[in-house]
Amino acid sequence: MVQPLLRRPPEVQVAALCGRQSDDGIEVLLITSRDSGRWIVPKGWLMDGKSAAEAAREEAWEEAGVKTAMLTPVPVGTFAYEKRLDTGYRAPVEVQVFYLDVSELSDIYPEARERERKWVSPAQAAEMVNEPGLKAIFQEM
Repeated sequence: MVQPLLRRPPEVQVAALCGRQSDDGIEVLLITSRDSGRWIVPKGWLMDGKSAAEAAREEAWEEAGVKTAMLTPVPVGTFAYEKRLDTGYRAPVEVQVFYLDVSELSDIYPEARERERKWVSPAQAAEMVNEPGLKAIFQEM
């Protein structure tokens, strides 16, 4: 009876599924997380004065150096995960994923020294990421 009182609704984050067309088909851009080095997509919190899609584009710039991209304003999917907070607690997070059709990357961007980035096929991306919901989005591409 007490447990529902302790459960909080999920926090909302946004993510950028950055893609481009290559000779072999579509490729997606993965980056490493700063803490564990696992492969993820650029993601972060909503931002004052920006739509969710615009916040996803900003995260793509800051974390992956996406300089020019066509943004799809409607989420292409969502996934959930538990974020480990600085306090040690875990908070449920729902991530809205927006597609960015990338035409230009910059080698100089805010988190360039903190992350690696890699273009891979959606099938490879599905094998590289840990979050089941994100895997499913890549598998549907």
